[in-house]
Amino acid sequence: MLEIEPWIWLILSCISGEQHCSELDHMFNFADKHLDSKNMTVRRALEVWKLGIVKYLDALKLQEKLLLDRKIGRVPDLVLSLQHPPTYTLGKRKTDHNLLIPESDLKSLGAELHYTERGGDITFHGPRQAILYPIFSLREIGFGARKYVEGLESVMIEVASMHGVKARPGDKGETGVWVGERKIGAIGVRISSGITSHGLAFNIDNDLSWYENIVPCGIEGKGVTSLRREVSGELPSDDVIHDQLIQCLARIFRFSDVQMKHDLPVLPIRGQC
Repeated sequence: MLEIEPWIWLILSCISGEQHCSELDHMFNFADKHLDSKNMTVRRALEVWKLGIVKYLDALKLQEKLLLDRKIGRVPDLVLSLQHPPTYTLGKRKTDHNLLIPESDLKSLGAELHYTERGGDITFHGPRQAILYPIFSLREIGFGARKYVEGLESVMIEVASMHGVKARPGDKGETGVWVGERKIGAIGVRISSGITSHGLAFNIDNDLSWYENIVPCGIEGKGVTSLRREVSGELPSDDVIHDQLIQCLARIFRFSDVQMKHDLPVLPIRGQC
């Protein structure tokens, strides 16, 4: 049985309540910006929140809070690194005809369905799939929307290459990252006032049978794959692959270094702060 990280309730209770939350304020402190003495340019650190397994709606609420805080400069550019329990999500086009089974059947399968405001079509999230949700100011990182999406593609392509897998961007009309005609990574983003949310999902060793219930990303006649399926030898742990994705993300979007947030507070009782 999947174990959901209990500390997420601390964040969500602080978001919804009126009480001051010193632990959460501490998490939201900016990483100091410093000057590169040689080039006299601002070097930015990427803050990474490693969250473990988080329910989709909890992660969504957290993203919405961080997006608002990023707009007003309360938090720096950061990325959420996590996994989800079995979950189907639809983009803002609401193409539920690409769900091939009755929605009422999902509960008995142990899966949820959520409608979102991200771009893209229906996709699946589950254990052994790496999720990165960057909360970036496109203006501050110097990327337009298209270049940002291409950067996310490059992150997954580079990590696949580290393990001897040749991946590529989708052809015209195809989103995400592919190995031949099989999709290994999905992208769905939302940009609000120049701030990003949602992000990428990279298949490490997830159960691909979940995709049989949908037309993945609305693209018919194509398959899905995972790093495990494409690599004949041993793979490192999921944590290592998450970190490889993070390091590639930091380099491609020109962050100077990465600051991992492992010391996130734990609150055993929901709703207290």
